[in-house]
Amino acid sequence: KLGAEIVLHTRFELETVMKEFEAKKITMFAGVPTMYTAIANHPKAKEIDMSSLKSCGSGGAPLPVEVAQKFFAMTGCNLNEGWGMTETSPTGSFTPARGRRKAGSCGMPLPGITLSMRSLEDANVEVPRGERGELCISGPNVMKGYWHNEAATRESMTRDGFFRSGDVAIMDEDGFVFIVDRTKDMLLCGGFNVYPRTIEEAIYEHPAVEEVSVIGIPDAYRGQSPKAFIKLKAGAEPLTLDALKTFLKDRLGKHEMVGEIDVRAELPKTAVGKLSKKELYEEESAKRASVTTPA
Repeated sequence: KLGAEIVLHTRFELETVMKEFEAKKITMFAGVPTMYTAIANHPKAKEIDMSSLKSCGSGGAPLPVEVAQKFFAMTGCNLNEGWGMTETSPTGSFTPARGRRKAGSCGMPLPGITLSMRSLEDANVEVPRGERGELCISGPNVMKGYWHNEAATRESMTRDGFFRSGDVAIMDEDGFVFIVDRTKDMLLCGGFNVYPRTIEEAIYEHPAVEEVSVIGIPDAYRGQSPKAFIKLKAGAEPLTLDALKTFLKDRLGKHEMVGEIDVRAELPKTAVGKLSKKELYEEESAKRASVTTPA
């Protein structure tokens, strides 16, 4: 049982949240990764007393390991990551409340829920522990189907009744789940499967980077090439492509190396504050169209 005041806001405003952490002695906070990134990089974060925080949850998108570690160093509070979708009502996995936890993991299946990693070529074939596959879920929390859309329902389910999430993930030998990326975001670079989140995690390790989104752009030689859109921390020195490549050379394979960067003051986000790649893909598509269209 838990009795507590609930503090609600219509939208996330960083300065207001930071003040209330201290003034109202907030003990629990739930947010998306971009919120924790903003909190961790607040210029006066070290001056604000956030020691009252006891439990913080992150969802809606993969949480960068670098952000989770920085937040813990500041507050002493672990970020508990979970995974789920609207179709799964909504949670399928969560970080165990007690005992072991693993950096970068969205936890373990909740009681009564079965998670299964399926082949990216055939969702009816299960892959072994430790291998990448599409995350599929079965349980009483999973929807019966899409309203008046039998075709979409059939496409979203495996023959044995698991819902296909569209997320690429790994389940290790201990049952912890690690989200790799969305299947639709996977890039094909020179014949290799490349996952933008892997590149983003490496870029987040750069001390000047606050936020990053990686998408694929056409490449005449490789088919696709990763392009990184980056927001730098306040006061950071300018970042060049060559400097970033030097930083990443021991962190990424050659097939994963970024081909272009675009440093911006802000990156596009959804209404709930998650980084959005839709607008970036649309921008790149419009650029290519303007180049190929005769004047």
